[in-house]
Amino acid sequence: MQVETLGIFGIIFGVLARFWPVWIVLAIILFFSLRFRERLGLYGQLFDSGVGVAGVMICFFWLFTAIFAGTVAPFDPLAQFPIMKNVLPGGIEPESGQAFLFGGDRLARDVFSRMVYGSQIVLIIAPAATLFALMVGTTLGLPAGYYGGRIDSFLSFLANLVLAFPVILLFYLLVTPGIRETPIPQWMAGVFFIFPIVFFVTLFWTRYRSRPQLLAIQLALTLLIGGWAYVGLVFDADPLGIISISSNQLNIFVAVVFASSPGVFRIVRGLVMDIKTRDYVAAAQTRGETPWYIMLWEVLPNARGPLIVDVCLRIGYTTILLGTLGYFGLGLAPESPDWGTGIKESSRLLRAYVHPALPPVFALMSFVLGLNLLADALREQSLKD
Repeated sequence: MQVETLGIFGIIFGVLARFWPVWIVLAIILFFSLRFRERLGLYGQLFDSGVGVAGVMICFFWLFTAIFAGTVAPFDPLAQFPIMKNVLPGGIEPESGQAFLFGGDRLARDVFSRMVYGSQIVLIIAPAATLFALMVGTTLGLPAGYYGGRIDSFLSFLANLVLAFPVILLFYLLVTPGIRETPIPQWMAGVFFIFPIVFFVTLFWTRYRSRPQLLAIQLALTLLIGGWAYVGLVFDADPLGIISISSNQLNIFVAVVFASSPGVFRIVRGLVMDIKTRDYVAAAQTRGETPWYIMLWEVLPNARGPLIVDVCLRIGYTTILLGTLGYFGLGLAPESPDWGTGIKESSRLLRAYVHPALPPVFALMSFVLGLNLLADALREQSLKD
């Protein structure tokens, strides 16, 4: 049976039309961001330069693509249509009348839909794992830089020990099936995922210990929400069934946190060693503030600029690593629509069919480009501050 095919202009118009909810939201965000940028603080300052606008819009594009994936994608990413196997871009599926805008892959799945749904996986794992690494590195880097001495020596030794391993090799060791079958990832998750709870408990305690009623509410919410997330992430036992993570995803999550935390630790440690010599820190010490209050409420806010830039860059690095792991078959499940797995699957027939490989490649490249542009704009603003 012959498959009808759209022309080049039909494909372009079809792709643009499928993203209609994303374009609407981006237009609204751009309008209000430009209209009220003077009131939006650091975020508003990003719109003072073309680099900042481009970085924000690219990141928002993929964010809302992930949110509206069910509307943007015309097909289920796992659905197979035998007649559409390796079909060229623009081929129309006879039963639904919908076009395979970027063609079909070797398993007769819609490449466009898989690219769209792949954004959900990337935008969940990479930012979330990076934020957990930020919590671990910050919680350990603050006392190392502030106290120095034996605490600094011990924590720095552990960080340097992890950094001594090549990153790709470290990821390869942590996500292999042999490690996945052991309780090691769960033990590591149990240790790493406790750090956000410890961080926020300490944050609220140092600030509001003189206001016990407000402190009790904040601690209760922190322990309730943190404990709920902890049980769901570590033991996959969320009683509400909202927070759930597969063994593959937990493996990758733990690997990212373990490999990224030492880098964050060293950045935080260096910033604290510099900032703790400032006059406002000496003034806080004179007032009799506790060391942890000074670290969390005097030092850390003044280190936010470099940390925000590092987080943006680190999310980009993590995205690339996820793609690399997927390409080597060490990422998520083989049928997963994540971009790395998509590149791997399409590379097997690359000489005969190029079209299945290009969409995930350009998606990965554009998202990392957006993060890098955003980091450049944030770095410029931090230098001005």
